[in-house]
Amino acid sequence: MKNTIVSMLFVATALSSVPALAADPTAAAVAMVEKGAAYMQKNGKDALIKEVNAKNPEFINDTTYLTVRALDGTQLAHPTNPKLVGKNMVVLPDADGKLFRKEIIDQAQSKGKGWVDYRYNNPANGNIEKKSTYFFKQGDVILEAGIYKGK
Repeated sequence: MKNTIVSMLFVATALSSVPALAADPTAAAVAMVEKGAAYMQKNGKDALIKEVNAKNPEFINDTTYLTVRALDGTQLAHPTNPKLVGKNMVVLPDADGKLFRKEIIDQAQSKGKGWVDYRYNNPANGNIEKKSTYFFKQGDVILEAGIYKGK
């Protein structure tokens, strides 16, 4: 009887944490980058770039989306702003003057993966908000997924 109660409590605790993980935007950003890395590993860089630019629903959702950047800073794929593709905006700062793109590239080359925080225009509401981007260097590109965190 005691084992049954302990087992039931364990299952209830495990199940109650699943929605919290699913609702965690940071976990969603990491998962998006990992999904992109797996796709690139299987299908190649060019295929991933094509799918991201085509707005494949695998790489864009309500929480985040995947982008692909070359190590020199050139944007190779962006599902929500195609005007950025082919542009290198490393020298353009965020709302506070931070060169966040350069920081992403530098950290990707030195650490391989991580997070960079900055302030950026949220296209959903037009406000400057805190944003965090998770990045992962794979080969000669950086896969990125960001999340907005409000003012």
